Amino acid sequence: MIAEFEELENEEVELLLQAPLLVSILIAGADGKIDNSELHEAVSLAKLKQTKARKDLIEYYSEVSEDFEDKLKFLINNLPMGPEARNTKIVQELAKLSDILPKLPAHFARELFASLKDFAKKIAEASGGILGYMSVGYEESKYIELKMIKNPSNS
Repeated sequence: MIAEFEELENEEVELLLQAPLLVSILIAGADGKIDNSELHEAVSLAKLKQTKARKDLIEYYSEVSEDFEDKLKFLINNLPMGPEARNTKIVQELAKLSDILPKLPAHFARELFASLKDFAKKIAEASGGILGYMSVGYEESKYIELKMIKNPSNS
């Protein structure tokens, strides 16, 4: 178990471990369709963050990235099919992090929130712009800052 999670309830740990998956699906599906380039970016990013994440988050991403693609597909299949209902459900789940992050060591909570925002940005950039890079669509831009989660730096 991740040391920073020792004082949390099982449901809280589960949500923290699902957060990159939920962010991936939210951003990838923001425009109504989840395309393969965005899913591929999410899987690649999860693997990359095992070694390239902020030092405090390496253990977290090692656990998160395990079977990431399978977990992603499972979640997609178990969320509402329509984009509006799916996005609403994901936003509600991610908003619960606002109550969980303050229970974590402050530095870890700040790093995790910043990392999730980075995750969102990279997925949003995966399918837009020139040759598919470096552009964020309007629908994705509504979610990319993860405003449904209270920034732990402001606590």
